[in-house]
Amino acid sequence: MAIFLIIVGQNMGMRFVADRFQHSLETIDRHFHSTLKAICKLGKDIIRPTQTPLPSRIINSSKYYPWFQNCIGAIDGTHVSACVPQDKQVSYRGRKGVVTQNVLCACNFDMFFTFVSAGWEGTANDSRIFIDAITKPEYKFPLPKEGEYYVVDSGFPCTKGFLPPYRGERYHLQEYNNGGNRPRGKKELFNYRHSSLRNVIERCFGVLKARFPILKMMPRYKLSRQTLIVIACCTLHNFIRQRTHHDHMFREWEEKEFEEEDNTERASTSVSRSEVNLSDESAAAMARSRDRIAQAMWSAYTNRN
Repeated sequence: MAIFLIIVGQNMGMRFVADRFQHSLETIDRHFHSTLKAICKLGKDIIRPTQTPLPSRIINSSKYYPWFQNCIGAIDGTHVSACVPQDKQVSYRGRKGVVTQNVLCACNFDMFFTFVSAGWEGTANDSRIFIDAITKPEYKFPLPKEGEYYVVDSGFPCTKGFLPPYRGERYHLQEYNNGGNRPRGKKELFNYRHSSLRNVIERCFGVLKARFPILKMMPRYKLSRQTLIVIACCTLHNFIRQRTHHDHMFREWEEKEFEEEDNTERASTSVSRSEVNLSDESAAAMARSRDRIAQAMWSAYTNRN
């Protein structure tokens, strides 16, 4: 375990670790791989939805409650470093020209990951990964119960159980945080609070990458191992959050609000609608629910101000 943690937590090379632990490269690699598989096996039990109530900081905030009382978490994608053969670099090279793998995650408001899908090419857009996750049973995506939903960004479809912001309106927090830029209508107010609530997934990514620098500079492992490393790091993230209530990294990132990552461009995706209702009727129903929330939120806001 110590060998594994020093590699993923400090991104130490195999030769350095072999010298430090006074073992051969073969022994270090064998122990690393066996620990990696064991932690990923643990991830099947620890990366899952929990029945915890909304945190008090949400329930006690008029900014979020009761408007988002049925929200169970946030979903977004993030890019982590990848090291791939030359003939595969085109598909893994994202818009910024960096070779990455795209990872789709869901989290709750206690900063636990509840779903992780890793190993996608850096050019794969979040919408495509999301559709695969919710429509293919093998992914075992934790679909929301009736009346519940996740908050997602505008690159994801508006459908039952998944609530995006209004398109064509100001959304990102930095657009409102510049002095005097108050919301100018119900759609902007909804978008501002939606963005602030969804920022929890960005904070999770921030903690994850700060704690495990291997995700920023992936060694030359084969692709299957690189995928497992991402899942193992997410598993350890949840384990630390579960067992350590005063972890300094979580304290540092817990209340931060910062700009979301500039992910690869999200194109529209044609999909099978077998498991999840992605019909026009479902989209219209979720849009009506969003309108009701936005109108009630705006009425309370204008009355108070």
